[in-house]
Formats: sequence, structure tokens, C-alpha cells
Amino acid sequence: MNVDGKPYRSIWLNADGISIDVIDQTRLPHEFEILNLQTLDDSCAAIRDMVVRGAPLIGATAAYGFYLAMRQNASDSAMVSAYEALYATRPTAVNLRWALDRMQAALKPVATHKRAASALDEASAIAELDIEINQGIGRHGLELIQDIATGKQPGAAVNILTHCNAGWLATVDWGTATAPIYMAHEAGIPLHVWVDETRPRNQGASLTAWELGHHGVPHSLIVDNVGGHLMQHGMVDLCLVGSDRTTRSGDVCNKIGTYLKALAAFDNKVPFYVCLPSTTIDWSISDGLQNIPIEQRDSAEVSEIKGRLPDGEIGSVAITPQDTAVVNYAFDVTPARLVTGLITESGVVKASEESLSRAFPGHLSTL
Repeated sequence: MNVDGKPYRSIWLNADGISIDVIDQTRLPHEFEILNLQTLDDSCAAIRDMVVRGAPLIGATAAYGFYLAMRQNASDSAMVSAYEALYATRPTAVNLRWALDRMQAALKPVATHKRAASALDEASAIAELDIEINQGIGRHGLELIQDIATGKQPGAAVNILTHCNAGWLATVDWGTATAPIYMAHEAGIPLHVWVDETRPRNQGASLTAWELGHHGVPHSLIVDNVGGHLMQHGMVDLCLVGSDRTTRSGDVCNKIGTYLKALAAFDNKVPFYVCLPSTTIDWSISDGLQNIPIEQRDSAEVSEIKGRLPDGEIGSVAITPQDTAVVNYAFDVTPARLVTGLITESGVVKASEESLSRAFPGHLSTL
């Protein structure tokens, strides 16, 4: 997507043909910086410290991290160590495990001296597949936006509410929840996006608002708790969110606060769609509330807030009493019954095991 008119992906092979470049999302929206990854440790730190985040991008970064590990040591034991190190970085996003499983399966039969080159090819294929999948999500979601637009007065904007950042910064390109938005914008459909700040890390305020602004999509930033009010007053036509893990029954695990948006949408009869690549579906579990591990992150993400200080530097300031106890759950689970539909690369499907297995046949038979 575009940054001041220049197209970027969120991750790419450096001009040296060896190392990997990523956009450092911890510096946004105040500074646009590129971080170079040269080793397995660099890749693990980038995922763990949320230099990169979003389930699809975590998977792609892990794949490239596996490649960087093979450049250092391509032995069988090194593959196991690389898998374990990368898998330990973030426990919730299922794309991480999917990408690592794919890398390991592709490299096991390859001779040791050829593994680094093969790993780069496989990681690049994973990145390209993510873009292809997101374009498919965009096309199917675009049809929903077009249908809403046709029922409005000419020139009236379709108002879309989104949560967290499921944009191109969370993927390799296009995004999941933003792919339909970008395609609708490029098709000339009048749009307005409600971007909630998404505490505690403010990915909506710092990332979604940043990328929509740089791409020219009309939007307004709101605090997290405004969404229900907007829906009560008919100011939201459609909710589009992403997913870090979706069970085979259609339960959706996404950034903390998604469940509350779904409840408000359900109560106000606002369509609530989840945009997800099939790589985000965890076919091994059915009950999201019982079986999805919910990451708990550093208390400082809640007790401090990051921004540009009066002297121009970027830093953090405390917003709570010094010894306040903090619990920082990073995700919640939205039950399938609250989800209007799942927008996938294969089309819009019901949030149910039957519909998902029909859209992506063969997965359940392997369990």
C-alpha cells in the first residue's frame, strides 16, 4: 500500500539479497523507520517486541526468520531450535505455527547445503500467498460494501467501524479488514471509517489511522467505548474486524475489546463481519473460550502510554499510581453466534463448522 505515494509492503528482502527489512511499527505514527533483520534472534525479537504484529505478518516474519536461521546453521537440530525459538514468541496467533510447520515440512527433505536457498524461496512463497489471500478477502468484502452503498442516498458515505489494526501493516500487503475498505476506496465508493484507539497499545490510533491517512481514506479516530453509542444512533453501517485465531466452529479470537464491539453490533442489528485468511483457522479446536491461550502482556502497556513528548522525543509517561496492580489480557474471544459472517479468500461464509468445512474441505478429515 502507499506511504506518501510510494508503495510499500510490511516485510521484504533487503537490497543485499540476504537480510530482511520490516517497518518498525513501534515507531509509528511519529517516525517511519525500517529495521533490518539479519539473524534468528533479530526475527524473534521483532515478533516478541511487536516491531511486527498481526497474525499474517507474524507468520511471514517467522518464515523469513526460519530462513535467516538456516543461513546460520542448516542442520536438523538447528531447524528444531529455530522452530522452538520462533514459536515461543507469541502464543495466540495461529499463523505463526502454520508458517513454521510449512517451513519445516518443506525443508526436511532438502539437503543441508541447499536449505538456506530453499527456505528463502518458501518464505517468499508464504509472503506472496498472504497477499493473494488478502486480495481475495478484499474482493468478497467489497461486494458487501457495494450492497450497502446502493441502499444509501447518492454520495452518502458507507460508515465502517473497525477495531485494532487489521490493515496492511498487520499483513504483508492489503490487510484483512482493510482490504475491502481499500478496494472500495479505489472503486470510488464514498467511505468513512470509525477507527477506535484500541487500548492498551493503541494500534487503531497509531497504526490504522496512520495507514488510512497515508492512503487517503476518510476516517475519524474514536475512543474504544464510543462504538456502542455510534451504533445506537445509526452511525455505523458495518463492522469489519480481523482475527488472530478462529476455531473450526467459528469462534473468533481477536484483539481485546472485539467481543464488546460484537455485543453492541448484535444489540443494534449492525452487521459484524470478521475478515480472515484460512491460515488463521485452527482446525484442531472447536471451543474458543476453553481452548485458545490468551496472551497476557507487560503491565507497562496499560500503566504507561507512548507518544511524542514536548521536546520532540518519543517516550512513555505513567498514567496510573506507581504501585497499581495491572492485568493486561491481549485478546478476547467472540462467540460464533455474534458473528454475521466470516469474509475469507473463498467467499463469505457463516461462522460455523459446517460452513467452514464446506468452504475449505479436507481439514476436518485430517484431525
